[in-house]
This record gives sequence, structure tokens and C-alpha cells, in this order.
Amino acid sequence: MNASDKIQERIAQLRSQMKKAGVQACYFSGTDPHQSEYMPAHWQARSYISGFTGSAGLVVVTNEKAGLWTDSRYFLQAEQQLQETGIDLMKQRMPGTPEPLEWLQETLNAGNTVGADFACLSINQYKQLSSALAAEGLSLKDTGDLLAADWEGRPALPDNPIFEHDLQYAGTKRTDKINNILSFAKTNGANATLITALDDLAWTFNLRGTDVDFNPVFVGFAFLSENQKVLFVDSKKMNSDLGAKLQEDEIQVIDYTEFFDFLSKLPADKIVMVDSARTNQAAKVAIPEELKLIEQTSAPTLLKAQKSTFEIIHIRETMKRDGAAMVKLLHWLDQTVGKASITEYDVVEKLEYFRAQQEGFQGNSFYPIVGLNGNGAIVHRSVSKETADEIGKDGMLLFDSGGQYLGGTTDITRTITLSEPTAKQKRDFTLVLKGMIGLSQAHFPAGTVGSNLDAYARMHLWKNGLNYGHGTSHGVGYFLNVHEGPMSIRQEYNEQTIKPGMVLSNEPGLYREGEYGIRIENLIVCTEKEETPFGRFLGFETLTLCPIDLKLIDTKLMTQEEIDWLNQYHDKVYNKLARLLGPDELEFLKRQTQEIH
Repeated sequence: MNASDKIQERIAQLRSQMKKAGVQACYFSGTDPHQSEYMPAHWQARSYISGFTGSAGLVVVTNEKAGLWTDSRYFLQAEQQLQETGIDLMKQRMPGTPEPLEWLQETLNAGNTVGADFACLSINQYKQLSSALAAEGLSLKDTGDLLAADWEGRPALPDNPIFEHDLQYAGTKRTDKINNILSFAKTNGANATLITALDDLAWTFNLRGTDVDFNPVFVGFAFLSENQKVLFVDSKKMNSDLGAKLQEDEIQVIDYTEFFDFLSKLPADKIVMVDSARTNQAAKVAIPEELKLIEQTSAPTLLKAQKSTFEIIHIRETMKRDGAAMVKLLHWLDQTVGKASITEYDVVEKLEYFRAQQEGFQGNSFYPIVGLNGNGAIVHRSVSKETADEIGKDGMLLFDSGGQYLGGTTDITRTITLSEPTAKQKRDFTLVLKGMIGLSQAHFPAGTVGSNLDAYARMHLWKNGLNYGHGTSHGVGYFLNVHEGPMSIRQEYNEQTIKPGMVLSNEPGLYREGEYGIRIENLIVCTEKEETPFGRFLGFETLTLCPIDLKLIDTKLMTQEEIDWLNQYHDKVYNKLARLLGPDELEFLKRQTQEIH
């Protein structure tokens, strides 16, 4: 049975379960009980039911139709993976594409019921979905996991060991973090709080795990109050030494499966702060109705977003190691392309090989994206040994990768030319570079939101009738998830202001389907710049250290200020990385960072 036939069979099985549950549609939010972007295989329901393996999207199945909604990063990938499955691709934010709620309203009849697993639906999602459905005479029902009965060989919940993020890297004791969280809850009128997001949990307790590929987190929940600190995990995942340390810190360990039952028995004097974007609806339902709930962004989410001076010092050191690995990769490409047979997949392997030589490396921060020529226009392409194209001395190569280190998380994209670039390629690359430099140099008042900064990265593309469909910046964790909230810089409004200590990506791009993709990505950290009679002003420090391909730049399109920025950046790259490279690599780096005029 081929892949599309398997998907059709699974959808038929699901429709049978829908009939038993008395629902006419099933809504898959595309996430897990922790509202994760990346999750253990056990909860990858979207991939199981559709065959789509991207990290963002949702699926809706009715008795007659099925649709998958995803954003522009995954349009090409989704088109390929949904072929002959009977699932329609719904291109989000594109003219003529209905949103899932509109589609349900058009597809179902009044009185019909939509089913969903409330454990995988956030409180906010539940509110939005239930109210919109009710307005059209439709209802929302908790069906639990409708895939459980028919999912043969479903992966079990991971049982990988949990380990401690040593204080020499973490910088702040978990007891101090817990006290800060409880102080935050008290300020907001609560005397208890839930921690449900896996990266929030790992940060709070200075613990890490390997339950999710590329994200050093573990499956669990937490409940915190003045007299009770509870960590809900499988205790078999911790050794006796770690268990003793937690006990010494007055942290009680209860099995992960008992979380909802624990919530149902909370005493009436508890006023619980919950993050409605990160807490699932099933948890809210489990809490006794008479308890007061205060909905507020999770304290760990806000606290960990602003890296401490201690953490930023470690991140700067990590960037040197990651930059050295990237230069080694670039040097290897320079010496190998056209002389030996290599493929896109070889680049994937070499990226990890060179990073693994660096002190503190723990693994990739995501699966590397490598695209030659037209493949580079597939924004989140996942290449395998079987699908990899051979790389020759022709065209452009885009590679987006990152590492997890004890002292930080990295994410970097470079686009290089393998041959003499065309005038169009140089113009496109230079316009993207001007946007990356523009955001790097942004100077803005405190209290500015990300959507106000997004145009810095797009304005030069816009002037030429060009654009890219993804966000410009996402937050980045500290030996945690490579995608971290609540901050972002994108066209869509996000109420979170950009604050000092926040580490973000800076990654404008341009994608010409069938021709090539261009993306240049550095990590930046928000810093204090100056205070004037008009207020506090902030800016960014560039953290990433790696040369930008000079052969792709059309200097006639750049201002003197932009050329000065690039020359200063390359001077910094050379000086910071020189001692970490061998003689041949250093000579190569010297050529890559020479001044331009």
C-alpha cells in the first residue's frame, strides 16, 4: 500500500470513529497537551492523518471532505505530500482561502457537531472555536483522541532520561526561579500557577531532556503554590541523585498521568493563574468550577524571554563555536564542490559533523534545511539521502541550520553561489541583505511591538515589488527551543513588545519557485541604546558570527552606511573566530571577510 492509500484508509477509519462519537467533523489542532510546535511522535496526529510532516498546520475532516491549513513556508511541501490523499491544501493568508471556521460553517449543516480532543486544544482555541461554531448553530464536543483505537504501532510516550542544566550555565537556581514565578502570580492576584509548556517547565526547574527531537525538553507539567511545588513527570526518567536534589529543594514528584486528577482535587482557597494560550482546555475543565482562574501569559514564558547578562555572555561564546563550525563547513564546500560527488544530504551531515567538534554541543536545534537552486525555494525543505540532489558548480545553495549547546541555542541561514551569479541573483540577494542590515541597525523607542519593526526588513523588497511569506523574526531559547515566544517580528500584530535581553532571529528572504531561494539569517539580541528627552531607545546587537557571500552582492545597490556595517561585521567575524580555525580555514575566512567598497 502506498503512502496516499494509507492516508485514505486512516481517514476512513477516522470517519467510522466520528460516527460512533456522534460528530460530523473532527478538528486536529496540530499540537499536543502542551501546545508544542514540535512534539513527541506519540502526539503527531496531524502527520498521521494527513501525511504532512511540516511543523505548522491543522487538519479538519468531515464526512465528505478534508482540508489541511498551513502557511507559505510549507505550500510546496504540502502540495507534494497531500497528492492523492483526498485532503485539500488550504493556503493560509492567501486570497480566496477560507479560514477553518469559515470552511466548517460552509460545509456543515446547522445542528451538526464538531469533535476535538480538548487535551490538545488550548483554552483560547476552545473559546474561539466554540463561540464561532455556536454563532452558526454548530456545537463543539470533547471526543478525546479518536485516533487511539486504530493507530497501529503508535509510538509510546518517550521515557528518555531527564538531566540537570548545570548552574554554571543556567545561572539562576530553580528555587529562585520558582520564587520569582510565584511573586509574578501574586502580583496578578493569584496564589498558584500551572506550568504546561515544555520549554517553560525545563527552564523553571533547570532540567533538560530529549523527549522531542532537537528540543532539549521533557514531557511534564507543574503546579506551584507557596506550600506546594509539584513536578508531574515519569519518575523513572530521573536518577536517584536528581530525585534527591529535587526533594532537597522541596519539589514533589508525581506521575505525569495524575495531573488532571490532581487538578480536580485542588482546594477551594486556590486562585490559579493559567496561560490560556499554553494551557489545554481539558486542564481547565478538570479544575473545580468554584475555583477562581486568572488568565495571564505564563511567568516562565515572560521571564525566560529576556536573557540575563550571564546567559548572554554564554551565548556570545557559543556563537564563536557555532561560527567556527560554519566556517569549516563553508571551507569544506569551497574545497569539495566540483571536485568530488556530494549531495544536499552530505551538507546536512557535515553541518552536524563540524558542530559536534565544538565544546558543549548537544545536538542540532532543528533538522537542517538544505536547498540547491529551486529546492531553496521550498522554505522548510526536509531533505533525505533518497531525495537529495547532487551539488555541482552551478547555481545557488541555501542552508538553514542550528545547534544546541549547553550555553545557548543557534539558528543561522546562509545562501552562497556555486558559480558566477546572474545580475538578477545579485540584485535579489542584495535586496534581502539590505533588509537584514536594516533590521540589525534598527533604533526604536521602548514599548515598540514587533510588527512596527518588520518593515525594516521588507522595505527594499517592497520597493521592487517583491516580498516573502514568512515572519522576519522569532524568539530563540537558551539551550531550549529554537522557536520561543512570546516575541516575534512579523507583519501580523503581536502585543508583546520587544525588550532588552530578548534574542531573536533576523531572517528576511526571497523565493522564486523553480529557480532559487535566498535567506540570510543572523541572531540578534535587543539592547539598551540611549535615553533622550523623548524616552528610552533600544536597538540590536548581532550575535551570529559567519561570513556573508560577497560574490552575491551588487555594491551599486548598497548605501555607504550599509557597506560600512558589512565591513565592520566581517571584521568582527574574522577577529572573533580566528583562534578557533586551522591555517587553511583562516586563510579562507580572510578572503570571505575582505573589505568591499
